[in-house]
Amino acid sequence: MKLYTCLVALCLSLNGTFSWDKSTFQVNGKAYQIAGGQIDPQRVPRAYWAQRLQMAKAMGLNTILSYVYWQDIEKYPDQFDFTDRNDLAAWFQEVDKAGMKAILRPGPYVCAERDWGGLPGWLATRSGMKIRSNNQPFLDASNKYLAKVAAQLQPLLITNGGPILMVQIENEYGWFGSDHAYTSNLANILKTNFPNMKLYTNDANNAGALKSGQVPGALTVVDGTDSKGGFNTLKQAITDQSSLGPLMNGEYWVRWFDTWNPRSGHSTYDGDTNGMNGRANEIDWILSNGHHFSIFMFHGGTSFEFGSGSGDSTPRSPFTTSYDYGAALDETGRPSQIYTYFRNAIAKRFPNIPTVPSTPPLASVADFALTPVLGMFDSLPTNPRTSSTPLLMETTGQVFGYILYETTASTAASGKLQPGNGAARDRVIVYVNGVKKGVIDSIYKTPATVNVDVKKGDKLWLLVENLGRADNGASDQMKGISGDVIVGSTKLTGWNHYNFPLDSAPANATSGGSAKPVSANGPPMWYQGTFRTTNSGIAADTFLQLPGGVKGVVFVNGENLGRYWTIGPQQELFVPGAYLKQNADNVVAVLELEPGTSSRVARGVAKRTWKNNPDPDCNNCT
Repeated sequence: MKLYTCLVALCLSLNGTFSWDKSTFQVNGKAYQIAGGQIDPQRVPRAYWAQRLQMAKAMGLNTILSYVYWQDIEKYPDQFDFTDRNDLAAWFQEVDKAGMKAILRPGPYVCAERDWGGLPGWLATRSGMKIRSNNQPFLDASNKYLAKVAAQLQPLLITNGGPILMVQIENEYGWFGSDHAYTSNLANILKTNFPNMKLYTNDANNAGALKSGQVPGALTVVDGTDSKGGFNTLKQAITDQSSLGPLMNGEYWVRWFDTWNPRSGHSTYDGDTNGMNGRANEIDWILSNGHHFSIFMFHGGTSFEFGSGSGDSTPRSPFTTSYDYGAALDETGRPSQIYTYFRNAIAKRFPNIPTVPSTPPLASVADFALTPVLGMFDSLPTNPRTSSTPLLMETTGQVFGYILYETTASTAASGKLQPGNGAARDRVIVYVNGVKKGVIDSIYKTPATVNVDVKKGDKLWLLVENLGRADNGASDQMKGISGDVIVGSTKLTGWNHYNFPLDSAPANATSGGSAKPVSANGPPMWYQGTFRTTNSGIAADTFLQLPGGVKGVVFVNGENLGRYWTIGPQQELFVPGAYLKQNADNVVAVLELEPGTSSRVARGVAKRTWKNNPDPDCNNCT
């Protein structure tokens, strides 16, 4: 009996509780003030998770908030991946090891400037699907995804002795709609999969949004840059006592995010003393009044692969690969200027925060040659998918990357080319008999006009790039060509479809080989090069610079670092040293969409450049 009693006591001691009254959170019965910051593990190399958390702790943070991107977990239907950056259990274990608490933001929709707000693109192909609504196909798919996430995280919940304090329902739903049946059913799904966990909602500083997003029994949290105003709005808008408790700014925004555009600047606090003081003073006010916050983003990280979304549907405003916009911890995991301002403000309330760990300077890599080794269209399949009219990208089973449409003209046609109905989805490079004729780019309200002249038997190629689905998009977000292709007044029929999702780089693009010829206005080309570094880990971090490059994507040792684009404001790609080999060849494969020249180099620089260049494809676009 004594042994049984001891075992019961041990089990109880391993479990934990999280609760609140009108003004205070309690963890295991003790008052707990949330000094939080957002880090999304899927934007950070796994080898750097522990370092990023130590930097958060050294700034004075005690709680980490994390989104989960469904699109990465279930890239293809019913194929769930919890490895590498998707290893959520390992992430929250690291949070626990750091002596910190966590808040889970699993979606299904998260926004986060991700492609379609983190939703997988294949949802659009499901019959009867209506996202973010009380729609059974959407609820069923969401439940399947959330159940898989929950299965990974059960031991990490506070109720089982883990660090995760509470779980968010959806994200900023009140901006989107007011379907309380949907949010209620989604809350029930979360209650089933995360039993006995506290739930909360996060909405903007707006009475209507807060009311529309509120869920009975779930704590209402506000976000934005005006915490005082947001808290006052919340107290006036929410009258349901079951959703009232401690006041928290669940996303205390730093700056606004960056978008690809020849006129878009980079958001940063570096050099903005007044701005940094203002942000730090608000943190001081929040803490001194007993309230709670999470800095969004404390550390933004990188939108590896094709994960970055777009801000609007027309015109398209795609987000840069770097998610570093005024964050306290920059994309490389090193403190920016505002880090110290935040740390000093937090230290007034939490005086015993750790010393800031040192970080090595970034490395430089001398120029190395990039050799053209493989044309993107060199080995097109002999049995492509065919149809009389073009098929949308998702219809062919593809979600990200590029899709090539090919037709052989059955009759002569000339005039303006219109690639489907409405705006391009999203960027179309037009070729006739393998020669580039122009680019139609939906980042412009008035894109370039491309006129073509095709004779019977000429081959027309349309390479369409998905620049990112709107992160808040409820409208049609399918990619590729929607509708007929018209040249002048002639409809072109009989289309072949070639998919380039680029889940990985082609083997021939990474193995090297003899140089391929590159012609002006020729099709996209894969370039390959190698470099060595004497450093390892974080000391090998660098920024890849691609002089002369126009647009494309880069793989280093098989890791897709994301997009580059000369128009800016981002001019280099972050190369984590964690992805590099010390004193060995590191293989760089670059897909350049508009090659133009065979003589290319790349280099690694220790300091990145934020600037804009004119768009070589659309100087007069608006």
